[in-house]
Amino acid sequence: MSLVAPAGRSPVSSILVTAAALVIVIAGMREAQALLVPFLLAAFIAVIVMPAVQFMVNHRIPTSVAIFLVILLILGAGLLLGGLVGRSADDFSAQLPLYQQKFAAMIHGLQVWLSDNGLMLTDETVSRLLDPGRAMAMAAQGLSSLSGLLTNAFLILLTVLFILFEASGFPAKLRRILPDPASDLRHIERMLNDIKRYMAIKTLTSLLTGILIYLALLALGVDFPLLWGMIAFFLNYVPNIGSLIAAIPPILLALVQLGTGAALWTTAIYLLVNNLVGNVIEPRFMGRGLGLSTLVVFVSLVFWGWVLGLIGMFLSVPLTMTLKIALDSREDTRWIAILLGPEIGDDEEPAPAPRLPADRT
Repeated sequence: MSLVAPAGRSPVSSILVTAAALVIVIAGMREAQALLVPFLLAAFIAVIVMPAVQFMVNHRIPTSVAIFLVILLILGAGLLLGGLVGRSADDFSAQLPLYQQKFAAMIHGLQVWLSDNGLMLTDETVSRLLDPGRAMAMAAQGLSSLSGLLTNAFLILLTVLFILFEASGFPAKLRRILPDPASDLRHIERMLNDIKRYMAIKTLTSLLTGILIYLALLALGVDFPLLWGMIAFFLNYVPNIGSLIAAIPPILLALVQLGTGAALWTTAIYLLVNNLVGNVIEPRFMGRGLGLSTLVVFVSLVFWGWVLGLIGMFLSVPLTMTLKIALDSREDTRWIAILLGPEIGDDEEPAPAPRLPADRT
């Protein structure tokens, strides 16, 4: 990758033209959010289930039959989880006013206690600084947004079907158009294998996180444990920040439902599960090559959330991770992938020095 401009154009003007093109593309993506979100979700699901299709094909099951079985599995799992989680979400939304009233009573009691100890807080200050009911309302709003996505379920499933069918014949098309099919296909295959490996490991660790959270909250007696387990599963795709967001509503619910002790236990459960999965199990199988820095995770969360809404926040890390893997697969862009990756400690073995793009004269 070189920043040298074509003949007759200065490097500064080339950079400005590139930046302007990026702005136009990003603005177009934001305007096309209703079309892009279902397609990106379909691609996300297709990448996750592709290993299952390949496994059946390798065991002499016809490709069409394997894809049909995977689609049936997706449909069955979607209907089952949609029914269970949808009912929990509806019950939670119905009881939300009661939870908010209890929160208000608890906050009023805290205000009285602070007043008795010489710290005067007005109602306006308390409502602005201590309004956990707003967090619960935001959780309910997010659940409503996710349930609204079910209206596009048929389009998403149909797109997954076409992607899976197209994937089987896509290498043959690439061989016809690539100048060096053997080398280029190895490069593309390595990149796709890294993406599929990342998505497979992340899905399994997210599933483990959701199951552990569900069982722990069920044993503790917190309402709607299945709902919080599903939210932990989905938000585990967003490292660090996602686990924090997923923990806030159940901790507040445990506080108002069961008291301070249960809220502390719920906090300890989330800390234990997320540290066990995120800092022990996941790095063991994923390795440092498939990681992102905390700053990049936060920036990608804000950026993709702004461009694509709530689903963009959910897909922010997979999208950024895909970009990083694509950059890492080429020598001339590997330095960008290293900058996007996690922090490298002083005691770690240094990676081979990337070759920075050199100007060509």
